[in-house]
Amino acid sequence: MSARPVNPSASVDSSSEHRELNRAYWNSRASAHAASDDYAVEELAADPNRLSDVLRFDAPRLGDLSGLDVLHLQCHIGTDTLSLARMGGKVKGLDLSEVSLDEARSLAERAGVAIDYRHGSVDRAVEVFGVGNFDLVYTGIGALCWLPSIRDWAESVAQLLRPGGRLHVRDSHPVLQSSCAMVVRDEHPDNEQQGSMSGPGDTTVALELPYFEQLEPTTWRDEVTYVATDAELPALASVEWNHGIAETVMAVLDAGLELTNLVEHDSVPWDALPGMMVADERGEYLLKDRPSRMPMTFTLMARRPG
Repeated sequence: MSARPVNPSASVDSSSEHRELNRAYWNSRASAHAASDDYAVEELAADPNRLSDVLRFDAPRLGDLSGLDVLHLQCHIGTDTLSLARMGGKVKGLDLSEVSLDEARSLAERAGVAIDYRHGSVDRAVEVFGVGNFDLVYTGIGALCWLPSIRDWAESVAQLLRPGGRLHVRDSHPVLQSSCAMVVRDEHPDNEQQGSMSGPGDTTVALELPYFEQLEPTTWRDEVTYVATDAELPALASVEWNHGIAETVMAVLDAGLELTNLVEHDSVPWDALPGMMVADERGEYLLKDRPSRMPMTFTLMARRPG
């Protein structure tokens, strides 16, 4: 099974067929996500000081958001959006899934936090929110894989930011998105020198899916979702695109933004490769064996000049 994102939201697609496919997919799953322990919605609603696991990881790099106009693209059910507001931001959220937005609005209302949620795809975000109205555009875990064009995304972000505004994205690393668990058949000859390489019968990580952005998406059909749930879910198809690190960085630069930080992390906030990972004290998952061999997520930060 391939690595699946933990907090996806149906997103922009240049093809209306693809967009509608993903919209239906996330509409069918949003309520199950909101009801699951994985998102801790009730705990977030009840505790005004609580942040989502994702935002606790991001907080040191985000810094103080007090008084900033913040836009959360692909906000899904709003757990990270609520957390951005609790960090001081005046937050708006955008998502393609109407059911996700219903859950996000319900969470914000129960938490007593004002968040302006809008329905739409990323390619129409400028139409929805206007040009140059945000100090921070935030994109979180499990978002970029739903975008057919990383360049279109970067151009939208650049238009949404006011001069001096910044972008913050932490997402699945494209190496993880192109990986799956496979069983090794033969001994690799280099293991005679290295000794630590996987051998016959071992389960290891293999690059089997596209790393670089492709015109045609990768299609999935899942009868389950990534949270524990007893809910019956339609076996709906979804489509994804991977984007290499260089493709993402150059898209941001070519959109006129200045890169201010790029970090690759050895952890991811869900069990992306079941049976091969172990959780740490932060709730992040790392490879049990030799975690230094593979990036799991990345953080990219950029700024609009001015």
